[in-house]
Amino acid sequence: MKRVVIHTDGGCKGNPGPGGFGAVLVFGKHRMELSEGYRLTTNNRMELRAAIAALEMLSEPCQVELHSDSKYLIDAISKKWIDGWKKRGWQTAAKQPVKNQDLWLRLLAAIGGHKVDWRWVKGHAGNVENERCDELGNIAVAGKNLQEDVGFEGAN
Repeated sequence: MKRVVIHTDGGCKGNPGPGGFGAVLVFGKHRMELSEGYRLTTNNRMELRAAIAALEMLSEPCQVELHSDSKYLIDAISKKWIDGWKKRGWQTAAKQPVKNQDLWLRLLAAIGGHKVDWRWVKGHAGNVENERCDELGNIAVAGKNLQEDVGFEGAN
């Protein structure tokens, strides 16, 4: 399996508000940067979208080291919250609907045959790639062609 290192970040100007994400994928000497902006969304949705976009770029099963400053994303996977949500029919332990189910399902599909090592990094702490992802997300949200976050806007 090819080894790919991915860094991701997402954020919003207001929460909810206009948002964007950035992702950096590194495979050997190859590097790819991704970003996209949305007109109305949430911070957590942008964190999820960053990971999804990066994983969906991989065309074959890979060994992935995915770095994110989102405890929401990392803990849901590494602490197996997502397994409990699925077992309970996408409800939390408090019997409330899981937020962002559309993106959690898409993330699970994007993980596919990859072996992913999920790693939390402290945000805004000088990690070069995390800072680059933050910059990419900010550039995207400042753009003129913001996308509709159908799962968010359509649900409200």
